[in-house]
Amino acid sequence: MLSPPEPIITAHELNKVYPVAIKEPGVVGTLRHFFRRTYRYIPAVQSMSFQIQPGEVVGFLGPNGAGKTTTLKMLTGLIHPSGGSVQVVGHTPYRREAEFLRQITLVMGQKQQLLWDLPAMDSLRINAAVYEIPEKEFQGRVKELTELLNLEGKLTQPMRKLSLGERMKAELLAALLHQPQILFLDEPTLGLDVNAQAAMRQFLRDYNRRYGATVLLTSHYMADITALCERVLVINAGQLIYDGGLEELLERFAPYREVKLELAQSCPLAQLQTYGEVQSARDPIVTAGCEVRLWVDRQTLTQTVARLLAELPVLDLTVTDPPIEEVIGRVFQAGIPTR
Repeated sequence: MLSPPEPIITAHELNKVYPVAIKEPGVVGTLRHFFRRTYRYIPAVQSMSFQIQPGEVVGFLGPNGAGKTTTLKMLTGLIHPSGGSVQVVGHTPYRREAEFLRQITLVMGQKQQLLWDLPAMDSLRINAAVYEIPEKEFQGRVKELTELLNLEGKLTQPMRKLSLGERMKAELLAALLHQPQILFLDEPTLGLDVNAQAAMRQFLRDYNRRYGATVLLTSHYMADITALCERVLVINAGQLIYDGGLEELLERFAPYREVKLELAQSCPLAQLQTYGEVQSARDPIVTAGCEVRLWVDRQTLTQTVARLLAELPVLDLTVTDPPIEEVIGRVFQAGIPTR
């Protein structure tokens, strides 16, 4: 029987603490700060452990300030952990060995590496020289990625003349020119319109299937996560609070379904609250024709829907899973430890 593959990323009890200097106001405070500086310590990541297998596409979720970007920077070697250990493709990231750097890439939606006034192709040639990519191979990779990203005719234009979506695609092309095994993506669709986001997701899906690349993706757009990731890591206040499947996350933290109602007549809010948790109405009286959202326990869903239809003047009723953004929000608030 074949043994399972070795994890391509392993983090064990990973920690990062930032020292922040404390300065009192005034001249005396300034002198003390200069000669005898004191610090307070802010934990950004606390005892985080996980493994990622080759070829996995994993979502990395958390509110602003949760420690996502700090974790990515430790995984890519940009910053040194304060404690714990991490291995990525068999290397210790902070040593920044050349062989390690050839196998990873980091794309940050709010940062750019291509020069603003130059055509992207000029910057791509610099990248090719850095990674020692032969000319024939360079041309083949650029052609293939250009077709995948629909960038034909754009790489010879100055970056400043491209749209935001085209610039993000060009940045992604530059990051993938050396065909890395692992893609660390920090908000890669940030600021893009709906069509550009969809195109970027399709490209990442195709790239993963074609090359078997491993992807660790952070995003505030839940559509990115649901479209690409079967597994998610959820982090809050620097701690990992969930590691598992996306569907299991919904089942574990959302043991209810969302029932959307449209009523023919006005109805007291208090009456609606007897059927489930009202999400969309706050006024004491819900007016006729308004849509009402109820969260109803899955185990009593059938009986509750039957009661709603029998006891209220229902014009329309639909049952769906609750929006994943709201489920994730509840996970953050709960702070439930990883199982």
